[in-house]
Amino acid sequence: MLVLLAGIFVVHIATVIMLFVSTIANVWMVGSSYYATISTGLWLLCNGTCTELPVSSQDEASLKAVQAFMILSIIFSVVALVLFIIQLFTLEKGKRFYMTGAVMLVCWMCILIAVSIYTARFTHTVAFATNPHHGYWEWGRITLLRELLGQ
Repeated sequence: MLVLLAGIFVVHIATVIMLFVSTIANVWMVGSSYYATISTGLWLLCNGTCTELPVSSQDEASLKAVQAFMILSIIFSVVALVLFIIQLFTLEKGKRFYMTGAVMLVCWMCILIAVSIYTARFTHTVAFATNPHHGYWEWGRITLLRELLGQ
């Protein structure tokens, strides 16, 4: 049982760290241009140097919603971690962590909503880029890896 609780604690810590990194990082969409790799996140557009993300007036509300849901997911994740630690020392042996689970479900729902809005509204918004895609990897690297692996 102690190993299971330690594993859950590690998952909570990893969730908080990944949420911070994914919210702060400017690589939600990545594309390549003639000069460099272009990447956009929730806050900045990076093309050699980073500038404020240019957003049209019709997409501004959607971007603000994505930013808000990602920040809410971080808050709920931290609250779930604190609740888990509190419940770990206050619950009787054999009791369930229903409150922690419920708060984590709300956190995951916020992430799902944020990513869904971003995917629906901002998938092809990397200006002047070829092969736009989600994440850190450039398309050329993925193609090279596939060739090396024989797939």
